[in-house]
Amino acid sequence: MTARPSNIPANIPGNAPSVAIHTHGCKLNQADSSQLARQFLAAGYQVVDSAADADVFVLNTCTITATADAKARQALRTAHRKNPNAIIVATGCYSQRAAQELNQLDAVSLVVGNTEKHELVSLVSAIGQAKHLPASDFTVPVSQTPQVLTTPDQRRSSSRNIGRLRAMIKIQEGCDQVCAYCIVPKVRGRERSITAESLIEQVNQHLAEGGKEVVLTGTQLGTYGFDLPATNLTNLLKRLLDETPVTRLRVSSLQAQEITPDLLTLWDDHRLCPHFHVPLQNGCDSILKAMRRRYDTAQFARTVWLIRQTVPASAITTDMMVGFPGEGEAEFEESLRFADSIGFSDMHVFPYSTRPGTSAAYLDDVVPESSKDERMSKMLAMSRRHFLAFRERQSGTVRPVLWQSSRERRGETWWSGLTDNYLRVSARSDRYLRNTITLASLSRMDEDSVYAEII
Repeated sequence: MTARPSNIPANIPGNAPSVAIHTHGCKLNQADSSQLARQFLAAGYQVVDSAADADVFVLNTCTITATADAKARQALRTAHRKNPNAIIVATGCYSQRAAQELNQLDAVSLVVGNTEKHELVSLVSAIGQAKHLPASDFTVPVSQTPQVLTTPDQRRSSSRNIGRLRAMIKIQEGCDQVCAYCIVPKVRGRERSITAESLIEQVNQHLAEGGKEVVLTGTQLGTYGFDLPATNLTNLLKRLLDETPVTRLRVSSLQAQEITPDLLTLWDDHRLCPHFHVPLQNGCDSILKAMRRRYDTAQFARTVWLIRQTVPASAITTDMMVGFPGEGEAEFEESLRFADSIGFSDMHVFPYSTRPGTSAAYLDDVVPESSKDERMSKMLAMSRRHFLAFRERQSGTVRPVLWQSSRERRGETWWSGLTDNYLRVSARSDRYLRNTITLASLSRMDEDSVYAEII
């Protein structure tokens, strides 16, 4: 049992049980983990970083690929090996898709899917009481746990333990689009939106805790509000800009067909970050159709042109899949050429992975793993070239930077931060910069870093 950290509020006893929450996968999972941390704090737990120091270890899993599943199993086993007395909890998308599979792991004490995630703290507390964890009488059912922490001590503890610099706030979840390869509709359910009033409250809470950036997350952000009266993403962004003092607002991902001129005019407000993550998945129209994506390459190219015309300084990043069933060499080369013509500032490239329960799992003409590896190498090489070119174009520009962490190097303090257009930069400064936004002039670059001078 670890001693009480200095950031634990006075109303939590020194021998309160501790919980470590680790997250795999997307920003939506990060938002869910933040909410879990708030619920644990309100139930009287300490939130710690290390599984080795925790009475409870929670892994919020991803299941988008077989690799993600393997990483989850490895992390659960590692946590159990380092701390065999801890309660090991698997939750998230892998838990929703294959609970029985995870229940068979000796390392795991409890498996909680997405649909039961709201009960996780109560379930853990019941196990903790059975194991006689300290201060178990401070745990409360989730139904009694406040969604928003209200006391100053709770807010201070929350802000330190949950990560106050960049808040991931979920505005909706679920997906009705049902792409052929994607398991997300099965593990996240149908699309449903969170009310604007609740989101405004959450943003204001994060800002009151000292946060500087809000990242809006969800499975299908562009369809936000379809299930609410007179609401859509454009209206939500307007309200967040008008009704909160948000310093920096970032939209995590949008589909090409969801980006409209009306939406892009909002980026006239400098608080909206000029960074657009627009998943392409493939640059061949026949493969996009087989994937059941709702755009073709012509529409995607028009969307990119519209973004660059309206928000010239923006970064445009994407997701790109290689090796979908039926993708021959000709289709791959077409996909490679199209992605090359777009010139993304960065790309997340990954091989197709069969997901049980998706329609693509039944497709023939499977691409050999050796071919996937070769295509990955080609796509990554092209991506690296455009990434370096984007960084070079930023040389000499001045960007606002949110400074996040520092390290000592040869007796000097170097700070690492994130520009509004999603570049990781480093600057030397003796000032304490954590959780501040300053202007910085981007200067020299090497293979690994963009260096800046603070203005």
